[in-house]
Amino acid sequence: LCKKVCGAAPVQTVRRTRWGPRAGQPLILVVMGSEHYFSSQPATPEVRRPLQVCLAGREVTLATSGGIFSPDGIDKGTQVLLSGIPDPAKEGNLLDIGCGWGPIALTMAMKSPAAQVYAVDVNERSLGLTRDNAATLGLGNVQASLPDDVDSSLRFETIWSNPPIRIGKDELHALLLLWLPRLAPGGTAWLVVQKNLGSDSLQRWLAENLGTDYGVSRYSTAKSFRILKVQ
Repeated sequence: LCKKVCGAAPVQTVRRTRWGPRAGQPLILVVMGSEHYFSSQPATPEVRRPLQVCLAGREVTLATSGGIFSPDGIDKGTQVLLSGIPDPAKEGNLLDIGCGWGPIALTMAMKSPAAQVYAVDVNERSLGLTRDNAATLGLGNVQASLPDDVDSSLRFETIWSNPPIRIGKDELHALLLLWLPRLAPGGTAWLVVQKNLGSDSLQRWLAENLGTDYGVSRYSTAKSFRILKVQ
């Protein structure tokens, strides 16, 4: 097995954003301090550089850039998720909510080559990196796109996400209620959330708002993160 390679992105403060498809409405972002990775079009120039990481037991060299989430490696929450949950469904549709440069989507695609992986993000630079990184790995089963561009009739056997908690509670709730009800019958969603950023309250909120057709539970705790399971 290859060694773990990771890096954490600096914390920035967000006042308000929109994350998810709303017909006829633009993506709106107000940032206090500096540009945030939730921007649809980052203002900083895209300067790509190589990134060495371990994905699905392989040491790989991919591309990264500034203006996206965790550009310097796999953040701790995503590491906890990738190392702490069962493999995704072998076939069908798989979803990564908030793909960044692609660590979750690429791992899903490597583990389930017969499945179709959908990677969504509002940051178009992230989408371009995910597409190109998938091509670098020879993964033809990854489709990276804006949320609006995903067929609304699709249902997903597996959803993996390190959700963008800092977009704000209302936007986060809207985001999760947009995607989680699109689980296929028998499908499972796995979310990683830091404890001090409200993982326990989010678990309660999901249980109250997804309805009786869904079970929401705490699957595990590691390194100050909770993994939540929805099925």
